[in-house]
Amino acid sequence: MAVYSQSADNNISVSKPVYLPVEKTVLYKIGNKTVPIKIIQYGTVKDIVYINMHDNEDAAVEAAIEVLEVQGGTLIKVENNGQRVIRFKLGNITYGFDPNRIYARIGIQQTLRDNKRTSPQAIVEIEKFAQYLLSFIPDSTSCIVALHNNTEGLFSIKSYTPGGNRQRDAKAVYENPEKDIDDIALTTDSLLYQKMADAGFNSIWQDNERAKKDGSLSIYCGERNLRYINIETQHGKVAEYIEMLEKLLEILATENKKSPSQSEEDVTFRTNRALLRKNGYLLISKL
Repeated sequence: MAVYSQSADNNISVSKPVYLPVEKTVLYKIGNKTVPIKIIQYGTVKDIVYINMHDNEDAAVEAAIEVLEVQGGTLIKVENNGQRVIRFKLGNITYGFDPNRIYARIGIQQTLRDNKRTSPQAIVEIEKFAQYLLSFIPDSTSCIVALHNNTEGLFSIKSYTPGGNRQRDAKAVYENPEKDIDDIALTTDSLLYQKMADAGFNSIWQDNERAKKDGSLSIYCGERNLRYINIETQHGKVAEYIEMLEKLLEILATENKKSPSQSEEDVTFRTNRALLRKNGYLLISKL
C-alpha cells in the first residue's frame, strides 16, 4: 500500500510504499514460563525469514522493521521481557538458557551449565522449545537472517582473526579497517560472504565443518546446508544495521540474474584473489 500524508496547506504527499504488518502471537509453555513468539508478515515475500532470539537486542529489530516495511518478509521474534536469557522453573528449580544455544543437545547442556543448573528433564524441555521455534521457518526459505546486536569489544570481527577465540570457526575473514569492528556479517554461504565483503562490510564465512558445535542457529544451518546470515552491529546502531540489511537484500534480489552457479572452489579462488588486491584489508583462508 502507499502511505499518504496531508500538510497544513492541504497538499498531499506520497511516501514510499509500506507494508502493514500482519501479526500473530503464539504462546509456548516451558516449565512455569510462558514465552510469546511473534510471527509478523510484511507483504507477500515469504522466502526471506528474519529471526530475533535475544529480546534485549532492540536496534537489530528496529532496523529490520524499517526494511521489512518497504521490502517485505517474515519476522520471527522471541519475547522475553527485554532479557537475553530465558528462565523457567521445573518443580522448585530455576533454569536459564540462551535461546541461540538450543539447536543441538551439546549447546543446551552448555548453556544450562553456564546458567548454573542442569537436568535431563530441563534438556528435553528446551529441545522441544527449539523444535517448535524452528517449525516457523518454512522449508521454502531461501535465506535465514539472524538479527543480533553486541556490546563493544566483547564480540567483533577480531574474534575471528588470528589470536581470536573463534579463529578456527572461520573459513575466511574479511576485515575493513574503516569499519567499526563490532559491525559484522557472518554467513554459512560463500557467495553471501564474497558479496558482503566486496561491499566493504566486515565479513566471516563460517567453517561449517570445523566450527565449534555450540548449538547456535548458524551451526545448525551450516550442518544442513541452509543459507544463513547473521547481521550484527553494536547496540544502538540502527542506521548502520539498515545499511547492511539493504545491501544484503540487494544481493539476494540480483542473484537470479547471474550465470549458473559455480563450484565452491571457484568462488573461493575468485574471492581470495579479489580481496587480496584490496590493500590494507585482511583475508584469512584455510583452503
